[in-house]
Parts: sequence; C-alpha cells; structure tokens
Amino acid sequence: METGVIEQYIEDNVLSPFPQVLRTERPDKTINALTIGKVVIVLDGTPFILMTPVTFSDLMKATEDNYDRWHISSFTRLLRYLAAFMAVFLPGLYIAMVSYHQGMIPTVFALSIAGTREGVPFPAFIEAFLMEITFELLREAGIRLPRPIGQTIGIVGGLVIGDAAVRAGIVSPVMVIVVAITAIASFAIPAYNVSITFRLLRFAVMIAAALFGLYGIVITYILINIHLVGLRSFGSYYTSPFAPYKFGEWLDLMIRAPLVLLKNRPAEPKILDKKKKEM
Repeated sequence: METGVIEQYIEDNVLSPFPQVLRTERPDKTINALTIGKVVIVLDGTPFILMTPVTFSDLMKATEDNYDRWHISSFTRLLRYLAAFMAVFLPGLYIAMVSYHQGMIPTVFALSIAGTREGVPFPAFIEAFLMEITFELLREAGIRLPRPIGQTIGIVGGLVIGDAAVRAGIVSPVMVIVVAITAIASFAIPAYNVSITFRLLRFAVMIAAALFGLYGIVITYILINIHLVGLRSFGSYYTSPFAPYKFGEWLDLMIRAPLVLLKNRPAEPKILDKKKKEM
C-alpha cells in the first residue's frame, strides 16, 4: 500500500479538491513538522511520509525558507502567494476583460490586444481552453516519458505548438503569453498536490468568467473561500491563522520573521506544549 491510498482514507472531506494531508520525502521537512507538533505517518516500503494536520499556509511554505535569511524567505513567500493567485485567476481575468469589460483596459493596450486578435476565429474562452488543455497534455506527457525526453517534450512542444498556433491564427500572441505565465506560476507552488488543485480551479474560474465576466470571478472567489473556511484537517482549521485570525502567527505566514522570534508552535493543531522544540 502507498501513502497516497492512506491519505484518501484519512481525509476529513474526501470531496474537497484541496489536500488535507501533506506528503513529503524530505527528512528535514519531516523533522520540522515534528518540532511544531504535527503528526507524521511513516509507511514501510515507500519513501513518502504523511504529515497531519495541515493548513493552507503549510502548503505555501518551503523547507528552504528556514535556510535563507528572513528577507529572502519573506520575498519568496510573497511571490508564491502571488503565483497562486495568478495560477487560478489570470486566464479568467483575461477572458473577462476581453469579453465583457473592455472599457477597463487602457486604450493603447486594448488596441494592441484587438490587433493581435484580428483574424482569430474563436472567442477568448475557447482560445484559453484550447491552450490550457494543450499545456496540460504536454505536462502529462512529460511526466510519463523518461526524464530527458520528458523535459524536451515539455519545452520544445510548448514553443513549437504555441508558435504554430499563433501563425495559424488559432490563438492570439497575448493568449499564449497569459497561458505561459499561468503555467510558470503553477510551478512556483511548493506542494505538488495543491498545484494540481489550482490547475483544476483555473478551469472553473475560466468558465465563470466566460459566462458572467468579473462578477463570475468574484462569485467563484467567494465560493472557494467559503469552502476553505469550512474545511478541517483532523479537526484543525484549514485556513488558520487567516480564519480564525491569529495575529501572532503572521510572523510566519506570508512573511517569515527571523528565526529567533519564532519560538512558539502554531495554534493548529491544538496541543498543550506551545513552545517549539529545538531541531
């Protein structure tokens, strides 16, 4: 049995697309999880271990954050949150602006977009959908093929198909740029299982944007947040310390304060000993 199978059996909400258990094969990340009071599940015969409970902020942290100076770690964390937003909402925002809210685009930029879309037979949603599906196919093919060939397929395939699609007038150059930035942003997420979730949510946001414009994006954003607030991981609040709000834990949230200031364990999970153990 593999840890991925156990993960699916022990999740609080099996219908949620968000991972409620964190998998890793790094010993340093495992030790760090133990020092802050998390439970680690080790399975014989597999290099991966499971860490519980998990909050959304845990999925946005990388082990390397503790090894760099706090200025660098804080900057990279902020970049990750920006990347997460772009990975989910950027194509939808482009679709909404081009299809419904052209007046919100600066005139010069709007004329430039209109010029690049001249001759494209599809609406923005179909453009984005075709490009996203193509990139997902390339990504999946790159995973299944041997590593040297897979990397070549991903890079060369993306360049060739993108250039050919623009030359054929199937998609606009701006759409290729938007999809490429979105793909790069999804790779900036430390936890692979949550990056897959973002890729799935991206399609939902695109559909909402195609149907209702910015209103659809806002509604989708609200629904995602409602789901996250109600989600639990082994009884712990998934959105802690965003909600419930805990000011003291923001020192190790979107920024990472100097390690000498991070002496307490997080509020989730609820444990009696609040002092972080030495590594």
